[in-house]
Amino acid sequence: MAQISATEQKGMQQIDLTSLNIQQLSTLKQQLDQELNVFQESLTSLKMAQGKYQNSGETLEKITPESEGADILVPLTGSMYVPGKLHDTNNVIIDIGTRYYVEKDIEAAKDYFQRKTKFVTEQMEKVQYIGIEKSKIRDAIVEIAELKMAQQQQQQS
Repeated sequence: MAQISATEQKGMQQIDLTSLNIQQLSTLKQQLDQELNVFQESLTSLKMAQGKYQNSGETLEKITPESEGADILVPLTGSMYVPGKLHDTNNVIIDIGTRYYVEKDIEAAKDYFQRKTKFVTEQMEKVQYIGIEKSKIRDAIVEIAELKMAQQQQQQS
């Protein structure tokens, strides 16, 4: 699938939108709509990941040496928990992805979740920027298509 961008990039050719016919503009608009949907889905996924990392970091704030021996619910799945007790409040085991787990002390785990939150936030900003750029192009295409349709109607009259 060809990419559409408002900024000039190496390996891409520029097209004067006014030189395209209504059918070509319509095809281009559909392509942009598809790309915008992909960006929206990506943003949704990134937002969920960001929330999980933030939640994990906030949860670590609640683990203190005084909470050792406290009753907790240990998640086995997304909807099944078993009762447990906090044993070692200095270290935690964190999921770093694709079923890999690492034991870290509380401060290192907090740092990990802060870095992951920052990374995901940066990726969200990039996706949002590209989405805004593509949205502007889409709006320009719609405007030009409307002008061309109005010109056609005027010529037919």
